[in-house]
Amino acid sequence: MTSLTCGFIGLGLIGGSIARALKEKIPNVKVIAYDVRPETLQAALETHTADIAASSIDHSFSQCDYLFLCAPVQKNDANLEEVKKVISPSCLLTDVGSVKSGIHSAVERAGLSAQFIGGHPMAGSERTGFVNSRALLLENAYYILTPTDTVPRQKVDAYRELVQKLGAIPLILDFGLHDYVTAAISHLPHVIAASLVNLIREKDSPDSIMRLIAAGGFKDITRIASSSAVMWQQVCLTNTENIALLLSSYIDSLAAVKDQLLKRDGEALYQLFDSARIYRDSFLDASSGPIKRSYTLNLDIADEPGALAAVATILALNQINIKNIGIVHNREYEGGVLKIEFYEEDSIEKASQILSAKGYALHPLQ
Repeated sequence: MTSLTCGFIGLGLIGGSIARALKEKIPNVKVIAYDVRPETLQAALETHTADIAASSIDHSFSQCDYLFLCAPVQKNDANLEEVKKVISPSCLLTDVGSVKSGIHSAVERAGLSAQFIGGHPMAGSERTGFVNSRALLLENAYYILTPTDTVPRQKVDAYRELVQKLGAIPLILDFGLHDYVTAAISHLPHVIAASLVNLIREKDSPDSIMRLIAAGGFKDITRIASSSAVMWQQVCLTNTENIALLLSSYIDSLAAVKDQLLKRDGEALYQLFDSARIYRDSFLDASSGPIKRSYTLNLDIADEPGALAAVATILALNQINIKNIGIVHNREYEGGVLKIEFYEEDSIEKASQILSAKGYALHPLQ
């Protein structure tokens, strides 16, 4: 594929990351973008992520081979009426929302089913907006496709091929099954994380000692609570039945754990943790599984000025990109003072060799 025109209505974290990946992976691709934030469009032009910044959903998009709906879920539905006026019959329409039933219904009402394939890249970040988008966000992530019954097979095959070119892993599902599955592995965890954070907020001591010493386990399980409140409000309002059904089952399981605790049922509690450990580890063992190993290592550094900067400089001089770096104050479950996270496995291997040679004591994480 040597010539392609792609349009984006909404250019936040996901839309921006797809656009960046297109620019990196597809020769001669043209990107046309519209966003309600002028500063986002300006940034897209300045970074050469977009070639044309549209002032509205106008006829600029009539030349598109693919048109990505990347606004919030409910806005995508509303935008379809404008899209219908400008989209060409040959254009493949898609979206990036994490709930598919609503957009499929809206597309059917708009009479666009024959050129629609729902899309859901299983990637994201607690950081939102175009400024946090990056092409690597899609790398080796599942990208679920939910074609309608009437979209031509060749359109499905072409879209699958495009997703593969972006470095993602395409997976075709029925849109109803998609919503049930994602309610379990994506939507419910966000509800749980937010509820747990609010529980600590309500039960913390007046001097906030819980917040001060929150350990790695708490931070890991609640990291996603920093995600966009608006986005997750809309997800809950559009995938309500599936989330409520699974939440009910989860509440029942918590009630069972409470009963085991009060009965001091050691065997049942052991099975709770052991069965979860075995199943969770199976995710990591699968080469294309949904949970990837964290490319993270901890190392010991002296508590003195410039120690952290010295490590960062060593890695920078060796062309190793750092995803995140920081001091670990509570090391209940992990060793080492400095925690460094990398984007790729090659980076952590190279960093480990270089830092070990420099005399740093490393504590790789599994």
